Amino acid sequence: MSWPRLVELARAEVARTVAELPDDLRPRAAALPVTYERVPNRAIEADGIEPDTLGLFVGGEFSHANEVPIPAQIILYLENIWDMVEEDEEEFVEEVRITFIHELGHYLGLDEDELDERGLL
Repeated sequence: MSWPRLVELARAEVARTVAELPDDLRPRAAALPVTYERVPNRAIEADGIEPDTLGLFVGGEFSHANEVPIPAQIILYLENIWDMVEEDEEEFVEEVRITFIHELGHYLGLDEDELDERGLL
């Protein structure tokens, strides 16, 4: 599948997921930027992130290069998700949702059990 199509599917699913969140979570989730990348870059891997990572929440920490805080954001690694679901479009969309919710949980301070209790996973 083409990169533009992966991004299109992912953006649509993230927007749909945010719209369906409970009222108390939706505004915070809507304000959090989501970045779409193919795979983790070398700098991310150098920080110990596995090359097959599906998503990542970053924010608040300082860059070693210039001691500037990194803005909070979710990064979804779409080619890794696509590979994991063995190029199945329906499963890709579902895994984008699951990965986004998982990373959103990090941002909100909710663990897997709390996300599950809220019916989000």
